[in-house]
Amino acid sequence: MSRWKRVLDVAVAGTALALGAPVIAGAAALVWFDMGRPIFFRQVRPGLHGVPFEMVKLRTMRDAVDRDGRPLPDAERLTKVGRFLRASSLDELPELWNILRGEMSLVGPRPLLVRYLPRYSPEQARRHDVKPGLTGWAQIRGRNAASWAQKLEDDVWYVDHWSLALDLQILARTVIAVLRREGISAVGDATMPEFMG
Repeated sequence: MSRWKRVLDVAVAGTALALGAPVIAGAAALVWFDMGRPIFFRQVRPGLHGVPFEMVKLRTMRDAVDRDGRPLPDAERLTKVGRFLRASSLDELPELWNILRGEMSLVGPRPLLVRYLPRYSPEQARRHDVKPGLTGWAQIRGRNAASWAQKLEDDVWYVDHWSLALDLQILARTVIAVLRREGISAVGDATMPEFMG
């Protein structure tokens, strides 16, 4: 991919972090008042070529478990503040740091769970031929309301059709999607059902 993609990533992520610091601090304060510590949610996700990295987001769920120590369903752990942060995409802002570190890009397939890696078909696995993104082609074409098959197909389409112009188009359409709060969750699910392959 073009070095200009990296230039765009650093310029936009750096500016957004600098200008958005008060917003991130305010959102972090909401998390702290609502759920206490930790404020940030850290999880290892697969990056470029499946190489793991630690993704950072604002926490949106309580650490509630059942009698056997298993996490309760997302719908029961997601708080009102968490729903607001997800709907506004404010929980994603700390990922700008991952972009500056070179682990993510502004645009690319969303970083999913490590346990999904062996479940992809060879074609679907090509989503890891580029860095994961803060937003992506699949996000502006349905976000979590789209099926897994459609999302992964969109991810591979992006890999095959990448251009700087496409990235700029996706970024512009992401702003519209966030303002409209479209596709925040799958039908009948608080977030998105697990991908089973």
